[in-house]
Amino acid sequence: MAPEENAGTELLQQSFERRFLAARALRSFPWQSLEAKLRDSSDSELLRDILQKTVKHPVCVRHPPSIKYARCFLSELIKKPSGSSVTLSESTAIISHGTTGLVTWDAALYLAEWAIENPAAFTNRTVLELGSGAGLTGLAICKMCHPRAYIFSDCHSRVLEQLRGNVLLNGLSLEADITANLDSPRVTVAQLDWDIATVHQLSAFQPDVVIAADVLYCPEAIVSLVGVLRRLAACREDQQAPEVYVAFTIRNPETCQLFTTEL
Repeated sequence: MAPEENAGTELLQQSFERRFLAARALRSFPWQSLEAKLRDSSDSELLRDILQKTVKHPVCVRHPPSIKYARCFLSELIKKPSGSSVTLSESTAIISHGTTGLVTWDAALYLAEWAIENPAAFTNRTVLELGSGAGLTGLAICKMCHPRAYIFSDCHSRVLEQLRGNVLLNGLSLEADITANLDSPRVTVAQLDWDIATVHQLSAFQPDVVIAADVLYCPEAIVSLVGVLRRLAACREDQQAPEVYVAFTIRNPETCQLFTTEL
């Protein structure tokens, strides 16, 4: 990169950093300059660097901004290389209809950010998400990481209804839709109860990758999660266990230790 181009990139990153740390309105960010830089520059690390200077900045790690602000920023960032944003319908209550799955939790944001930084983990692969909730992580992966197929799953009927709506809201087609865009991943929304799903039922998914965000909130959930991961490891036709990525907030060290022990 030429010295003047490098200087321009650093100024752009600093502009994003200062505005994000000051929690400025998103419309004040230099989005047009970013789009121009992405069009004209071969610097494929630019988005990753901006993530490091904003949502992953040490100050934000210690003192996170509101989840709504971080989610809206991430949605705008996703829009720049892909041309489309992630839009979510979700509940304003932490618990609604007897479930916490109708809102976006912190770990879903972190997993979405990690996926954007590591698209090769999902490109041209079949991804199964356990406990998809509102669907932010999966929608980001579908739009940014180009999986071959993506399966959203949850056990709660109200969550599944909202998931289907969010998939359609973001311009993706469900697998049964004959008008589906062939350039988009095959998307499925599946009802999946970890406690009763059998190896035979799980074998229909054949995932290369399994992900989950913020599903480790009590000992019972941990035992159920590890159980379904064990059965998924046994159901692949090629006898290869899928890669698994789990993101969660450590609210109780004993819960984290239990997860490690069960694994």
